[in-house]
Amino acid sequence: MAATAILAKFIGKASNSTVSLYLFNQQRGMHSRNKKAMEYIAKGWSALKEVDRVVDYCELKDRRLFPLLRTAKENFELALEADNTNTHARYWLSRVHMKYHVPGANPAVGAALLIEAAEMGDPEAQYALGCQLRIENDYVQSDQQAFYYLEKAVDQLHPGALYLLGAVYLTGDCVKKDIASALWCFHRASEKGHAGAAIAYGSLLLKGVEIPESLTKFSVKRGSAARKLGKSKESIAINPVELAREKFQIAAKAGYDLGFRWLARLEEEEKRLLTEECSE
Repeated sequence: MAATAILAKFIGKASNSTVSLYLFNQQRGMHSRNKKAMEYIAKGWSALKEVDRVVDYCELKDRRLFPLLRTAKENFELALEADNTNTHARYWLSRVHMKYHVPGANPAVGAALLIEAAEMGDPEAQYALGCQLRIENDYVQSDQQAFYYLEKAVDQLHPGALYLLGAVYLTGDCVKKDIASALWCFHRASEKGHAGAAIAYGSLLLKGVEIPESLTKFSVKRGSAARKLGKSKESIAINPVELAREKFQIAAKAGYDLGFRWLARLEEEEKRLLTEECSE
């Protein structure tokens, strides 16, 4: 009797867990589809990367590029078939339709895919759509729409969107001019390795632009830690020149020529000041 009761209890638990096991299998299936989609995206992206590597040495409509472009297009389409919710596949397929001269490309399809990917929250698509909308066209209030999508990408700390929004705030183009917001955008973009943002931030510092409190508070926190290690307030004070140098080094590390030029100018200026001090 005891054995029968135990068996009945076990069977009851198994039947109650049927729904949870079904949900688990669903989640496992979604993971499998996403993994397959990412494999297709990787293959398509590799093909496009090869196209970008050689496209400067041939005509845009060179037939020798067609096999690579077809490979990219087909793999991105297969990725969407495997997982229709994958925003990366939508974004890259939109690029194939809109940017490259691939047989069967349709700019209208590309635009629709780009909008879908942006609305689904893909930061690359949001940035690309924001850039597209900033181009002069017949649409009403395209600047406001562009700003909307750029802000969406900025919310996800997309470096290109951060840099572009920083430039918008710096120039006051379609928004109120805000140097502090521009510096914040340039700083966050440079932290992610964006060379242009690093140059913009460093050059503004050398012009004497005041660093906003939203950025200095991070230095204050680091300073508190430094004081615990026995460093003086003077040694942890923010030095605009040294901070600018750090930004130029980011650009130089990314292979940006202006980064090397700014570093060279700083070095020359330091040598000049040292020479003047010695002569006195």
